[in-house]
Amino acid sequence: MDLSLIIGGQAGQGMDTFASLFEKTMKRCGYNVYAYSDYMSRIRGGHNFFNIRISSESILAVKDDIDILFALDEETIKVHKHKVKDTGIIIADESIKGEADITHLKLSDTARKLKNPRVINTIGLGAILKYLGVPVHIASEVIREEFNEEIANANLKALEEGYRLMDAKYHLDIREDNNILINGNEAVALGAIAAGCKFYCGYPMTPSTGILNFMARHADEFNIAVDQVEDEVAALNMALGASYAGVRAMTGSSGGGFALMVEALSLAGIIEVPVVLINVQRPGPATGFPTRTEQADLRFMIHAGHGEFPRMVIALRDTEDAFYQTIRAFNIAEKYNIPVLLISDQHLADGVTTKKPFNFRDISIERNIQSSIEEEYKTYRLTESGISPRIIPGKIEGATVLVDSDEHDEYGHITESGEIRTKMVDKRLRKFELLKEEINEPWLIGDESPENLVVCWGSTYGAVKEAVENLKDEGISIGTLVFGDIWPFPTKKLLELNKKARKIIDVEQNATAQLDSLIREEALIKSDVKILKYDGRPFTADEVYRRIKEVL
Repeated sequence: MDLSLIIGGQAGQGMDTFASLFEKTMKRCGYNVYAYSDYMSRIRGGHNFFNIRISSESILAVKDDIDILFALDEETIKVHKHKVKDTGIIIADESIKGEADITHLKLSDTARKLKNPRVINTIGLGAILKYLGVPVHIASEVIREEFNEEIANANLKALEEGYRLMDAKYHLDIREDNNILINGNEAVALGAIAAGCKFYCGYPMTPSTGILNFMARHADEFNIAVDQVEDEVAALNMALGASYAGVRAMTGSSGGGFALMVEALSLAGIIEVPVVLINVQRPGPATGFPTRTEQADLRFMIHAGHGEFPRMVIALRDTEDAFYQTIRAFNIAEKYNIPVLLISDQHLADGVTTKKPFNFRDISIERNIQSSIEEEYKTYRLTESGISPRIIPGKIEGATVLVDSDEHDEYGHITESGEIRTKMVDKRLRKFELLKEEINEPWLIGDESPENLVVCWGSTYGAVKEAVENLKDEGISIGTLVFGDIWPFPTKKLLELNKKARKIIDVEQNATAQLDSLIREEALIKSDVKILKYDGRPFTADEVYRRIKEVL
């Protein structure tokens, strides 16, 4: 079973509530859910929609065609009617017209009878659940858990009235529900909490704000200091201050906010204080598309900052990967006393998916802080590894932890010595060589030695995975490498597969094929075909399948 639904309308019409209730109900029925929200940068008006896919199989992307279109206005029908399958249905209130075959329901009339116009979407929810053959009591349980008694009772009446408006077409089997329902921002925040993050700060910037909101919502529960600061310049500097004081610290923003953090990123490089930073990408330049998705900050993340210093860059591929990679980022940052940069995007950040519960039992938190010293303490002691012993200021009597943004000697005192400068640069860069031993090779999906090799990174994973698996089922020799670790760049598996691959296909959500250029630099391999998308909308599984099939 694999069905897709779009609910569309204007901002302020309650689509978020409908989508949340529908997703949670279908999860509770034991089905896998993947939901993507497409919304404009405005509080009211415009055209917004949720694309929700449910399946008995694991899914990580939406499809082009849909089975149900629930239209809250005529614009939704105009925009999406071509996506409705021949066997599909368009559902709308009887007041909504459109040049399509529409199943009109008395949604507004029913809401008036209930004397509550705000429950019109819940009436529609009831009708759609009846159409799918979902028992009404499952949605009723979700509503009771989501709302206080007064609001829940009003919505329960609306749900039951809506249930009477439709006949069932499907009869979905109720399966065992063992999953969680989570989006990318929540997974990152949960990973930070699991890693022992005790300080998070940021300035609200779509689409990264969900991380700040989640951390603030659970701050008291997990004893975390969360601060909404005045701007992104302050955000990274405050995170560095917290980390210097000994706590695990993190900040995040989107590309424009990350741009403001660049000077402080270089500060992190020279003072060698660990920090985790996430860039949840949106299309630029400047304000760009504030609520859309893109993968155009890859090069920026690798090269941001003045001067030369080590950093690690990790792209997050799905919600599960986001959780575990965030934990790993904290451990690596502290092991090497460097900034670790995570890359996400709006597609992953807001995309809701079902996943098996994350494993909290086997999480390893690796603190690299000494509780005692046997010799005179030097903040920047020259070592073979480049990693200096780290202590918490004020914890060891007689030991002073000096840091300075100027070039400094081993103690942290400012220096103008060219000899010391060279030693300190070399010291810092030696950590980059060790970092290369930490990197994970990209995930390989499909044939183990394919004739056609697809390369991609980050959140394109879901759509590419499904497309490649479908092409493989058709007898095509194909596989894909999905890069997570970006810098240092892993080349071992790529070089091995390149020996047999006749065609390399690069799939990215940017205009300049940034992963392809990185592969050319680091592995001396050039893709034969580039499948690029930069309209602010994510790839669907069908789109990737179709575009790969065209070039094959």
